[in-house]
Amino acid sequence: MFYDYYQTIKSLHILAMIGWMAGLLYLPRLFIYHLEFDVGTKAYETFCTMERRLLKIIMLPTLLLTFLFGIILAFQVHAWSAPWFHIKLMLVLFLAAFHGYLSRIAKNFSRGALPTLSKKTLILLNELPFLLAIFIVFLVIIKPF
Repeated sequence: MFYDYYQTIKSLHILAMIGWMAGLLYLPRLFIYHLEFDVGTKAYETFCTMERRLLKIIMLPTLLLTFLFGIILAFQVHAWSAPWFHIKLMLVLFLAAFHGYLSRIAKNFSRGALPTLSKKTLILLNELPFLLAIFIVFLVIIKPF
């Protein structure tokens, strides 16, 4: 019984994480394209709508589900005292803060305030979630400490 429950929760955690990561990887890319249009144009407003929907319909629910299933799993495997888990949790919390930062950029776009970030900076931000995901996955699979 435990095995079925654990595997189901773990599967749901991974699926939620995939959805959240997809949004974290896509939203900065939308910002890069968004910069190409003037405030008030139809295209500019379309990007605002796309960003808002991505955040509210995909990213926020999958962030919450990732945390919910992750917390359940942490209790199931007694991970709270494991050093690898502390590092993983720190990285995941950093991703959540990054999510908040991206949300703020999207809100600024919707108010007509263009980000002060350059296109190159946005391109670098686009890579950050994947780099963190690499470390998170290796921590979970290898459990080095």
